[in-house]
Amino acid sequence: MKATAEDNEGGIDLAVRIGGLELKNPVIAASGTFGFGREHAGYIDLNRLGGISVKGLTLKPRAGNGPPRIAETPAGMLNSVGLENPGVEAFIENEIKFLRRYHTAIIVNTAGSTVEEYCEMARILSGADIDAIELNVSCPNVKEGCAAFGSSASGIYKVTSEVRKYCGKPLIVKLTPNVSSIAEIAAAAEEAGADALSLINTLLGMVIDIETRKPVLANNTGGLSGPAVRPVAVRMVYEAAQAVNIPVIGMGGISDGGDAVEFLLAGAAAVMVGTANLIYPDACINVLEGIEKYMRTHNIKNVSEITGKVEMNG
Repeated sequence: MKATAEDNEGGIDLAVRIGGLELKNPVIAASGTFGFGREHAGYIDLNRLGGISVKGLTLKPRAGNGPPRIAETPAGMLNSVGLENPGVEAFIENEIKFLRRYHTAIIVNTAGSTVEEYCEMARILSGADIDAIELNVSCPNVKEGCAAFGSSASGIYKVTSEVRKYCGKPLIVKLTPNVSSIAEIAAAAEEAGADALSLINTLLGMVIDIETRKPVLANNTGGLSGPAVRPVAVRMVYEAAQAVNIPVIGMGGISDGGDAVEFLLAGAAAVMVGTANLIYPDACINVLEGIEKYMRTHNIKNVSEITGKVEMNG
């Protein structure tokens, strides 16, 4: 899928290149908040999106966690859905044809419990009609005591370098924020062969019902997303972008164009819109139009001119 001149409006060039992935604009629907696109097709024109990162897939179908698995929090939400999905083969058979009706990039988010599972999915998807693979390294490695693959530089290097051997598509590595040094993790992913990075994934959190004295979520903890995490996400995107030479895709609490521009200034080449999609079905379009408005107001012709242009104090 390539960006075209027809995608640019009013002389503004919104096209971006993320590794080997060409997008007509920098707005991508984030995995886990947009299903497989069908869920939002009745509300917005999917053709307007730069890309869709589909619901996270595993090698085999997965039922996910038991309820309750969603909890609202101030300025955000906790989720412990547990990667409920039909499996990679069912996705290829049932969803790609639908998505190919639209002029938008198809990014497939993959999750696994072992390095071998990640590699097998990369092999299968490399032969499918998709545009890129997004590696979710926040999953527990069952062979290493269930610590997340992305929680250490060595862990992320191992899984990324192995997947790289089987991956014939642009490889985006999605980083967890639950680490001590995001710069170190980002550098390890780049060294292992990632074409781009996306961050942040959710922050680990807990909500307790004070009447029952039990966690609200059946799984006890969950991933915090929404506007509450945005300042953390912006900081981590800045640090990651400073540490690597590959493109960074920023996400975490983006609700409007101003939020997106903040991430671009911090060093992101593109952005993903997540939790906002669950509140406003047209959130991605609002973010895109907000970026366009900012560019016109500031006489910016190419969106890449914004990337990394924050002027730090001191």
